[in-house]
Amino acid sequence: MPPFWKFSILYFLVYDLCYNQNNKQMSNWQELGTPATTKSAQSEAGQSQYNKEESFYRNCRASYLAVFGTSLENITSKDQLCLALQQAGRNPSRMMLGKYWTPYTKKLNFDDFCEILKKEKPTDKNELIKAFRKIDLNNDGYISQEELYKVLTTKGEKMTCEEVQMIMDEADVNNDGKLHYNEFCRLFMMTIETSQKNAVGRLDADAKMKQQQFGSLTSLEWSPPTKSRLGVSQHSEIETIPRKGDAKLSIRPSTSRSHKTSVSSTFEMGATTTKSLKLSEPKMIKNWQHAWSKGCFFLDDDGGIVSHQYKLELQQTTNILLTIRPLNLSQNEEKLSPWMNVDTALYVLKDGDDSEALEVVCATELREKERFGWKGELRSGVYHVIPFTSGCKLKKQRKSVIHEAKLVHRENGDLMLTKEFRVALSDVFEVIDLDGNGLLSFEEYNLFELRTSGEKCDREAWAMCRETFDTKKNQLTRQGFMELNLMEANDRGGDPGDLWVTLESMGYNRALEMQEACPFMVDIYAENSKLKLTPISLEVGGSLLNSIICKIVTSKGEAKTIKGYNAIVIYNYKTETLITSVIENKSESNIIIHVNNEKSKNCVSSRGLSTFAMELSPQTTTVCQHVMPVDERREWIYNCTESIVT
Repeated sequence: MPPFWKFSILYFLVYDLCYNQNNKQMSNWQELGTPATTKSAQSEAGQSQYNKEESFYRNCRASYLAVFGTSLENITSKDQLCLALQQAGRNPSRMMLGKYWTPYTKKLNFDDFCEILKKEKPTDKNELIKAFRKIDLNNDGYISQEELYKVLTTKGEKMTCEEVQMIMDEADVNNDGKLHYNEFCRLFMMTIETSQKNAVGRLDADAKMKQQQFGSLTSLEWSPPTKSRLGVSQHSEIETIPRKGDAKLSIRPSTSRSHKTSVSSTFEMGATTTKSLKLSEPKMIKNWQHAWSKGCFFLDDDGGIVSHQYKLELQQTTNILLTIRPLNLSQNEEKLSPWMNVDTALYVLKDGDDSEALEVVCATELREKERFGWKGELRSGVYHVIPFTSGCKLKKQRKSVIHEAKLVHRENGDLMLTKEFRVALSDVFEVIDLDGNGLLSFEEYNLFELRTSGEKCDREAWAMCRETFDTKKNQLTRQGFMELNLMEANDRGGDPGDLWVTLESMGYNRALEMQEACPFMVDIYAENSKLKLTPISLEVGGSLLNSIICKIVTSKGEAKTIKGYNAIVIYNYKTETLITSVIENKSESNIIIHVNNEKSKNCVSSRGLSTFAMELSPQTTTVCQHVMPVDERREWIYNCTESIVT
């Protein structure tokens, strides 16, 4: 347990007061170290990029191992994540912590932790002091209990009286009923630095610990991640991020490990032509019952893909056509939205009391242009409909934003939303208005709130929302949605910080471009039955999707074993535009598989890099990767070698 745990509540105060300074992401590797290493990284101008990255990951591991016994151990709660971040000298607010640990998060691994540290700026003593001076109205170097009580219970993330008393009990270093913040900040920073130095010292001293960590920089001859992507150099800025529900993925493959034996798979795939497109609508479909809903894939910070999920109710057995396609929001018909090339699919499961026993009924493998579908007969009953995208073409964007868009401006002293922001909000409204009636219901708004804040809106708050903003039929209008965001900006005195958190949760970058989300449309037609399609949740597919895909691939795909390791089976299942690889470990031991796609051409992998490593637990089956052509109009070659790492 870090010795500074007792100051954790004050972390949230500091962040709230320094909102503009601490909410900025790191712009380069020089800022990625802990407080003790950041100064040296900035002063030593000649330090190589390699050493900066190595130092960063070394400090990440030291902080992680101060909380957990091994870097293979997962973070399983928000409190554990907060503790590990504090050990690394970070102080995220409750809002930011809720973004990293959402209601759908079950666990985070070491690589997820490293990605979060890149976004969170280390605590800075000068910023802490500046923050305290904002509430030191007398400028006398201390804050009385009354002043602290007034601030903490009325501003920002409001605290209870008990929390304020706890802060005073721990932060009153002179025992005079006052918080002398200069001395407090000095002790605070010294405690952090000492704790981190001790953690690094323990890491260096324990050679056995270093050898047991998968992905360890100090126990392996590590090379910085290669930027090539399966022969596609124009997208080299994208890097691998592990997916929730998948086996652990090392973004730092090592050349020092021995690849004992391997198996290779090669598929030469032709260009996609209109002749090969198989999805066609029944002739009398206009007479069929029709239900539809919008939805969206969102790329999370840890690489997981969140999407809406649905319940389908059929009153009687009938022929069905179900389709999914990306939703174009562009007002210019000649200029499509940038996510229109993202692959989509639907998996339909027979509903039941036990989610583990859900049976896969069908999946959309027929295709017409960007629309994927399935035709067949479904029996009456209730079904679970899960949208899916491989992640090949929905990835973290590292595009640098030259000019950050303005969200608000002053007009005759009044705060107003800019035209660009209103256009973006209109598109957001279009995405979250799932039934397309031009209004937001309580259920639709709650799914939006879960995505952007991690919390639901209760009935009382919704009633106040209806009284305050423009509504129709007790639902929020597009104008009311604009008013709500304007009120949020006014509450912050014009500070757009919270607005940016919302926009980034919806997939927008600082240029107001939706880069990390893909809106879609689900259509279901029934020939002889009434049907109902209801959005029920917004969550990561995770282990459920992994299980579904593994069942399909192992039953339909081509199987190979690695020579000398018959218990390790590689399955490859291909369609015209997607190849999915699944690895099954039938043995009683953990194994590490090194995957090499460097000889593939015109391909993009869901893993993001041409080489990577993954660890599989005993008696498990997991998705290794999905691979698609970058340009479907050209031939593409999938050439993959899987090796046992010893």
